[in-house]
Amino acid sequence: MFQHVQPYAGDPIFALVDAFNADARPHKVNLSIGIYFDEQGRLPVLDSVRGAEALILAAGGAKPYLPMEGDARMRTEVQKLLLGAGHPAIAAQRVATIQGVGSSGGLKIGADFLRTWLPDSQVWVSDPTWDNHRSMFEGSGFVVNTYPYYDAASGGVRFEAMLQALRGLPARSIVLLHACCHNPTGVDLTREQWQALVPVLRERELLAYLDLAYQGFGDGIAEDAYAVRALADAGLTFFVANSFSKSMSVYGERCGALTAVCADAAEAALVLGQLRYTVRRVYSSPPLHAAQIVAHVLGDAELRGMWEGELAAMRERIAAMRRALHDRLVQRLPGRDFSYFLTQRGMFSYTGLSAAQVDRLREEHAVYLIRSGRICVAGLNLGNVERVAEAMAAVMSTR
Repeated sequence: MFQHVQPYAGDPIFALVDAFNADARPHKVNLSIGIYFDEQGRLPVLDSVRGAEALILAAGGAKPYLPMEGDARMRTEVQKLLLGAGHPAIAAQRVATIQGVGSSGGLKIGADFLRTWLPDSQVWVSDPTWDNHRSMFEGSGFVVNTYPYYDAASGGVRFEAMLQALRGLPARSIVLLHACCHNPTGVDLTREQWQALVPVLRERELLAYLDLAYQGFGDGIAEDAYAVRALADAGLTFFVANSFSKSMSVYGERCGALTAVCADAAEAALVLGQLRYTVRRVYSSPPLHAAQIVAHVLGDAELRGMWEGELAAMRERIAAMRRALHDRLVQRLPGRDFSYFLTQRGMFSYTGLSAAQVDRLREEHAVYLIRSGRICVAGLNLGNVERVAEAMAAVMSTR
């Protein structure tokens, strides 16, 4: 029956994690997967999340199915988090939000929805982007293309080339954009660049699809939502998938959402209805516990303040590790420009390492990162950053 099924080559990042776990070398360092680890190399459990779960357990009660669109309180809090409480788009009821199974679930539901209702459109993603973006949209039946983004020579954005490419797209093309903390490069658009992008999206009738998986890890919770609010302020129609996996350290709970900002309330109602139907056809309803965690953390003033402090501490630790790696590399390779480590934002950085150099890091130094040269900066700590810098300098200084 299934002899014709093709073998699955495996996911390169999860395969690296398996190889790391099997590595017996005591000094090994994992900089591959996008997970926040604390200074001791552990996955933290936030006090704000503990507090939310204490409230959930104290309330007790049954565990019914959630509606297809998810928990109402969580969805309300997500809209306020993304757009700011009292935003005119929320007041006008032109925002439709569903709870997702992580942001990946939100991305996939949005992709299925768009394939049904914009069947002639194609999808455009940044070069490079998170690998799963292409897989998700292709899995929904879309043709996926790329637009210019990362400039390896400068370590910045090829913004003029990006704008030129977007100006040439057919109307109703779907453009996937990283709202902040670009994965994998860590290179973000500036506020001025977002403002220059908005007229192009409007004039070309392009549908922006924002991925906001790392809100709070760049410059701050509100600051990292700048793109979402700029597009909403401009009256554009767009989608945004967001995640709490990293920001609340609840990876396995699959806490996320998908939000559509529409032209008016009538259109938002139509979109919400069809998103509900899309959910019904895929997983029927989202996780209850995940919704309750997010609703309590965002909606309870004490827990919200606690969470914001914890998220700020995570953000500041990542920034400190960027500086530490930069300073140690400069010491070992004077004359080389490593300033990109300081200008990139969020959990990831493009190191400029070749695939061959990445292989040497793994084989000779037990330092694991993906072959594009992307590192998860959150995997660094004061106990391993010296060793990582030494290993990187060793492979960079020889061919």
